[in-house]
Amino acid sequence: MDRKKELKLQYKQMKPPMGIFIIRSKVNNKCFLKSTGDLRGVINGTKARLEGGFHPNAELQKEWKEFGSENFTIEILENLEYDRDESKTDYSEELELMQMIWEEKLAGENLVFYKKRV
Repeated sequence: MDRKKELKLQYKQMKPPMGIFIIRSKVNNKCFLKSTGDLRGVINGTKARLEGGFHPNAELQKEWKEFGSENFTIEILENLEYDRDESKTDYSEELELMQMIWEEKLAGENLVFYKKRV
């Protein structure tokens, strides 16, 4: 197999880190949670949307522009491990459950969530 095909195959077999991340405002008690099957990609995309002024969460976007990126932190809260069963490819239920658990946990810490898009 030539090197190009080998690299392509390796790329297809890579499994991106899954889990949930939070964007937290340093100015007020608000946060934005997102669970995803591709943490690195979605975090990078979220940053790009916020910097570009077109994030789908209007409230978060408004405050990002108003307060500046330096007044927000972005961190991974939890990673979701892949099953040993190699054939499993859909982790949407596990990610949704993880999101609900973290929403409940953070609400108990009196954090306010940015309103979801209506």
